[in-house]
Amino acid sequence: MAAQCCCRKAPGAEAAPARPPPEPPPALDVASASSAQLFRLRHLQLGLELRPEARELAGCLVLELCALRPAPRALVLDAHPALRLHSAAFRRAPAAATEPPCAFAFADPGPGPALPPPLPSFPEAPGAEPSCPLAFRVDPFTDYGSSLTVTLPSELEAHQPFQVILRYTSTDAPAIWWLDPELTYGSAKPFVFTQGHSVCNRSFFPCFDTPAVKCTYSAVVKAPLGVQVLMSATQSTYVEEEGVYRFHMEHPVPAYLVALVAGDLQPADIGPRYDIVFLPPSFPIVAMENPCLTFIISSILESDEFLVIDVIHEVAHSWFGNAVTNATWEEMWLSEGLATYAQRRITTETYGAAFTCLETAFRLDALHRQMKLLGEDSPVSKLQVKLEPGVNPSHLMNLFTYEKGYCFVYYLSQLCGDPQRFDDFLRAYVEKYKFTSVVAQDLLDSFLSFFPELKEQSVDCRAGLEFERWLNATGPPLAEPDLSQGSSLTRPVEALFQLWTAEPLDQAAASASAIDISKWRTFQTALFLDRLLDGSPLPQEVVMSLSKCYSSLLDSMNAEIRIRWLQIVVRNDYYPDLHRVRRFLESQMSRMYTIPLYEDLCTGALKSFALEVFYQTQGRLHPNLRRTIQQILSQGLGPSAEPSAEQGSAGADSEADTDTPALLLGDEAPSSAISLRDVNVSA
Repeated sequence: MAAQCCCRKAPGAEAAPARPPPEPPPALDVASASSAQLFRLRHLQLGLELRPEARELAGCLVLELCALRPAPRALVLDAHPALRLHSAAFRRAPAAATEPPCAFAFADPGPGPALPPPLPSFPEAPGAEPSCPLAFRVDPFTDYGSSLTVTLPSELEAHQPFQVILRYTSTDAPAIWWLDPELTYGSAKPFVFTQGHSVCNRSFFPCFDTPAVKCTYSAVVKAPLGVQVLMSATQSTYVEEEGVYRFHMEHPVPAYLVALVAGDLQPADIGPRYDIVFLPPSFPIVAMENPCLTFIISSILESDEFLVIDVIHEVAHSWFGNAVTNATWEEMWLSEGLATYAQRRITTETYGAAFTCLETAFRLDALHRQMKLLGEDSPVSKLQVKLEPGVNPSHLMNLFTYEKGYCFVYYLSQLCGDPQRFDDFLRAYVEKYKFTSVVAQDLLDSFLSFFPELKEQSVDCRAGLEFERWLNATGPPLAEPDLSQGSSLTRPVEALFQLWTAEPLDQAAASASAIDISKWRTFQTALFLDRLLDGSPLPQEVVMSLSKCYSSLLDSMNAEIRIRWLQIVVRNDYYPDLHRVRRFLESQMSRMYTIPLYEDLCTGALKSFALEVFYQTQGRLHPNLRRTIQQILSQGLGPSAEPSAEQGSAGADSEADTDTPALLLGDEAPSSAISLRDVNVSA
């Protein structure tokens, strides 16, 4: 079901030098924004019991805190309507910085009437001061979360360590994806995984759900017999006599990077130590860089090139995103732009400049396609996006975050004139800020300090290329990299596309059919099909000739290629190849492949076909995906739909023809939002 390796550590094991935490973002996406400034979160402990029969997670959360000023009246955390809080308690903690063992009790419900099983508990330590109950309330906050307010004792002193113990259950939560055994490869054991990016983990456990707050964590997990559990931790053990898994993350991480997966996991040792779990097709994005436990969707295994790019990108997040984290979701490019730059530095050294230029051309092509849809004055095209009230940050994962962010980082590397020197700067930047959260000014100040000669030249104020303009101007990147070294790979793509759009068609088709695209790289074929998608609808005789020439060949290629060809089939109402669309939707259960096709099918005359296929396959779809497709079918949502300004744009790496900015994780999105459309995302 999944490949699992042992845990890896984040780069650099030493503690980061003390520095004041960044100011939390305005209270737009987190109820806890003001409270996070009043406390220091030292450590969190989780006691979790997985209950697949009820699709429920029962939890006991212990927050180890100290107040930064005397007598705060309340602790405010982010929660979610799917999370039901049963009790809250207070206990003083020892002043020593050492963390107590992560000890939780899991009661055996035993025989007898079917009563709700007891929740995990955090037993009193011998001789310790007993805990006292706390009053709490849960209030609505946004459509994707709630505000949990816990009243604290009035005599609480500043810098006095204490614990808040919360016992809860979470059912049908956006962060927690339950799969019945029949939806797994083994079809024998239940399966569950979490996806916290960017503000979903508030439905996993109450938390400061902002990347500005980081802490270490420990967890104890009880699972059904035969179910293996992994978490995003540097240490993990299985205690057979207790029937529990124990985890510890020794480096501070934000709440969204606490991740769990449990099921019938099959390990495979395939090379040097790096931990990857290949998840079932219901995983909502391509990949997620949880520390020590990177998640990648299993269907990407069909494509060597896309797989290599995704793995390298997630490795790069070990430094940019995990070790050094953007302090606010409004500056997600600090993670994604830097990780994309690092990924392309690695591929250039490993596979050559031509390959990297081809992949970059492919991505920038998609960026300009997205910009054409949104308009150059769209506020979501800024690197410093301003979140409007009520906009879910999970929707801010767009190509500007990745590709415009990459172009800015690449521009900085060109200013210093030597990629190796820029590598040295990035190492120094990570060393300075590891295990903390940063804002853009931290990066830019560090850059100018590392290159004083550039500061003297006032490169940050060059007309038309000002750093401030890079961050806050709408539209395309102010400068793009020279991709001429990739011309040996991109020129054949352009030549073939020109042939298929030339007159007369019969001569052009004859010339085109002489070109063997089976020997092309995956990115070349994908770029060629993207060009045809841009030109759709095409003349019917062109589509007929394309099908005759390529349909059978493309059928044998990976899903990244097939999805593009099938979108051409659908957008051109080419009925002879609809059976291929049906076969694809019967075998693919991933959002990133099903949603684009259903949206295209619902645009025109093929909606009845879409309904027929959906009713035949819905039993094999994850419930969240099923609801999303039902929404598309009921509304007839298609590629011409424009996202509203309030929606912003979309947890994580675009891998396809990106025509829309919105990524919807789970079913928490408003009904008017555009979901995944031609977008494959890895966070």
